[in-house]
Amino acid sequence: MILLADLRAGSRTSRHQKCRALTPCLAQSMSSDELDLNTPQTSGMTRAAAITHARAGASKLWAGTMVVQPHAKTGPHHHGELETVLYVVKGRIRMRWGDQLEFSEEAKPGDFIYVPPYVPHQEINASPDETCEAVVVRDGQDPIVVNLDLRTPEPASSGHGGMPFHPDR
Repeated sequence: MILLADLRAGSRTSRHQKCRALTPCLAQSMSSDELDLNTPQTSGMTRAAAITHARAGASKLWAGTMVVQPHAKTGPHHHGELETVLYVVKGRIRMRWGDQLEFSEEAKPGDFIYVPPYVPHQEINASPDETCEAVVVRDGQDPIVVNLDLRTPEPASSGHGGMPFHPDR
């Protein structure tokens, strides 16, 4: 599932107000250069918000993107009571999860990953030379990211620069 919304800079409020005035509002679109990087982050990954209440009027979900650079691994974290779905767009992602991150599985483009509430997890770019990019959808508006101080078999790292999914601004 990919949700897109288009809220052009400078017209977000007026488009949102126009949309809310229409019953029902059918759709909005957003280009990748309008993603909002002002969302809670975890080391080794860059998250960007696309669909939120403020940006698109969504009331029950949050959608955005995540990028993990080559050689990068996120720090262990969870998203509280939120359920999370990732859809892998590019690269290979290795997910570690469990109380001690003892389980591991890899996903490739076209694969979905489901993360239940409160489950500690870590995203790892399984490719040494390609970014890992995914669309992320959560079942709530709160940007809950609880970074954990867990010992992991694969410690967090930052990888190297360049974010194709999140254009430079």
